[in-house]
Amino acid sequence: MVEGMSVKHLLCFSPGTWGRVAMDPFSQLILLISVVSFCTFQWLFHSVSPWVSSRISPGFLKLSHKQKIEWNSRTVSTLHALLVGLFCLYILFFDEAVNHDPVWGDPALVKINGQGMLPYFANFRLLAEFSTPCVNQRWFFEVLGYPKVSKPNMANGVLMALVFFLVRIAVMPVYYSRMCSVYGTEAFYRVSFGGRSAWIFSSICLDIMNVMWMHKIARGCYKVLRSSRKSKPESQENGKTD
Repeated sequence: MVEGMSVKHLLCFSPGTWGRVAMDPFSQLILLISVVSFCTFQWLFHSVSPWVSSRISPGFLKLSHKQKIEWNSRTVSTLHALLVGLFCLYILFFDEAVNHDPVWGDPALVKINGQGMLPYFANFRLLAEFSTPCVNQRWFFEVLGYPKVSKPNMANGVLMALVFFLVRIAVMPVYYSRMCSVYGTEAFYRVSFGGRSAWIFSSICLDIMNVMWMHKIARGCYKVLRSSRKSKPESQENGKTD
């Protein structure tokens, strides 16, 4: 409800007047971007991904209908993750408003990538999206029947472990040092007690899980690399390696 206006006043507005009152130009831009984004990703899912995948990977045509849906969904997921990650990098490195006020800084680009309080920390967390393409690629190799010790699979596994470490583990000191720098400030206490509690508690819980996942990923990567080295001597026949 618009402040200072009764229901009667609002109902008396013409449709054109209501549009101007209820939605400012920037909100209209956000709505337009949302609609265009939805239509674009639907087009990528239903048309672009099947067409490109069938030419890059002939094995795509042999998949079941359910697997093809999952394949196209993961293809769009990969593109979306890269786009969001690049937005976040730009905001964190070059956006003066967010870096000056990490709790309430609210420039236009942040609103496009996700509107609300704690923009610096929200976009910092979204850097984790950079690990999504490797996770999706792992599924692609699995559904296509690539052995775990195949070179493409091992290369993707090593890259996934490296990217996961960089965007989820190595950045922890930076994240929490910035959190400590705003703790107790006026901007910090402008956030409701529930909001502050949810932010700090969820951050700690998420990073505990990140450490656990990193441990599992590292162990799995190590086992695959170790098994691949053991399998090489066994594959030698007559002095030649297959």
